[in-house]
Amino acid sequence: MKTTIQEKDGYLVAFFEGRLDTAAAIATEQEVKPLYDNTDFDIILDCSNLEYISSSGLRIFLNILKKTKPTGHHVYIQGINNELRTVFAMTGFTNLFEFK
Repeated sequence: MKTTIQEKDGYLVAFFEGRLDTAAAIATEQEVKPLYDNTDFDIILDCSNLEYISSSGLRIFLNILKKTKPTGHHVYIQGINNELRTVFAMTGFTNLFEFK
């Protein structure tokens, strides 16, 4: 699992690559800490290269949303494949997040 965060076009973009399973969640949680402290940008979670997400990965996404909403910024998800979209729909995450 690889996570990269960049400032791009006025957004803070996190690129997720690989499988965000329970084993990868601990390291990923540390890698996304800058998103928790963000007070200046809307956030995009780019899942174009994300193959799989477990409940631990979904918890990370939810934590990012919980930390960002009080700042008045938005969290967008982009690039999810059909399999991930099904997981997001089954867990109700399609109602929580905005999609690009």
